[in-house]
Amino acid sequence: MPHADSLILTLVGGFVLAFVFGMLANRLKLSPLVGYLVAGIAVGPHTIGFVADGELAPQLAEVGVILLMFGVGLHFSLADLMKVRKIAVPGALFQIAAATAMGWGLGRLMGMTDLEATLMGFALSVASTVVLLRALEERKQVKGQIGRLAMGWLIVEDLVIVLALVILPLLIIQPGEALNGAELAKSIGWTLFKVAGFTGVMLVVGARLLPWLLVRIAHTRSRELFTLGVLAIALGIAWIAYWLFHSFALGAFLAGLVLNSSPLGHNAAERSLPLRDAFAVLFFVSVGMLFDPTILVREPLAVLGVLGIVIVGKSLAALAITTAFKLDRATSLTVAAALAQIGEFSFILAAVSVQLGGMTQGTHDLILAAALLSISLNPFVFALIDRMGARPRPPLKGSPEGVILAEEKAAAVNPATA
Repeated sequence: MPHADSLILTLVGGFVLAFVFGMLANRLKLSPLVGYLVAGIAVGPHTIGFVADGELAPQLAEVGVILLMFGVGLHFSLADLMKVRKIAVPGALFQIAAATAMGWGLGRLMGMTDLEATLMGFALSVASTVVLLRALEERKQVKGQIGRLAMGWLIVEDLVIVLALVILPLLIIQPGEALNGAELAKSIGWTLFKVAGFTGVMLVVGARLLPWLLVRIAHTRSRELFTLGVLAIALGIAWIAYWLFHSFALGAFLAGLVLNSSPLGHNAAERSLPLRDAFAVLFFVSVGMLFDPTILVREPLAVLGVLGIVIVGKSLAALAITTAFKLDRATSLTVAAALAQIGEFSFILAAVSVQLGGMTQGTHDLILAAALLSISLNPFVFALIDRMGARPRPPLKGSPEGVILAEEKAAAVNPATA
């Protein structure tokens, strides 16, 4: 492909095919993410026909990662998390630990190193917020206590991912750079200290400076300048975080988090949404380009193994923790089904692991295969739990979800006490 045309052809091929396959997936009652990934496979090097620029697509995808994490920060709600913290925080951490342990066990059986097996399990433990929101919207449960619990659960997972992306470069040691336990602990401690300092600066100084800056830009009454200002803040802070911690995700997330609390946070989210959607599509297309579909034929048992962890293992872990908190049957089953898939953050973790040399391309393909299949099968998982009794019922007095609902009703009656 001529270098002068590579950007245009990559954008045209990615967007057009993503639209076509996304529409087809939507008609088949599947998540459009499946269509975007298939579009990437179609323009990737493992299929015949047009092949997009394999060097340019990952760079465009990196912008997609920044805007995805910026969107997570913009929609992060500490208030919603605090309402369900007693269940969501321990539940998410237990489920992540259980899925990581299962992935490590499977990886070791397949001959992986401890590090690669752990990274695979960790990538399999994180559910997709996009897929979850779509499922809850179709069931009209986004604003109910079940939806809030599931979203709070994923908020905790998102926070864990942000920290993991910062620490990951320290864990994946290149040949000749071996660190002993004390040196590794010191490096991780120092990095976390810098992260805490950067976060503090963003939440104290950034929370004053960035909203003030947005207000000044808004006074120009220029939509273009306001949109550019939002993007400049997101990309600029992401670059600073990359310079400090080699993590675009942390800076983008904190930029969104700070703007979320500003008076113009809603406008910032609205202005950045079209570009976030566009580059998110390119991110999924680029992930599909890296996928070798022949792994479904070459290693069917391995694919079934990772898929089993995602759909069965994670669901059982979620059922165990929700049952331990004495949640009702409908809530437990719905949360379990909502987590029985993986998506964008699994791709990010896998891509970073491959880039750093901690994961092989074959393991990356296994994770992507599990994502494609689990997202496609997620509607059927919800249909199954409905037959098992996952129908919302009024919460019992004194139960955790009953307490949550009672607090919300009291706050609605007297907002001053909220």
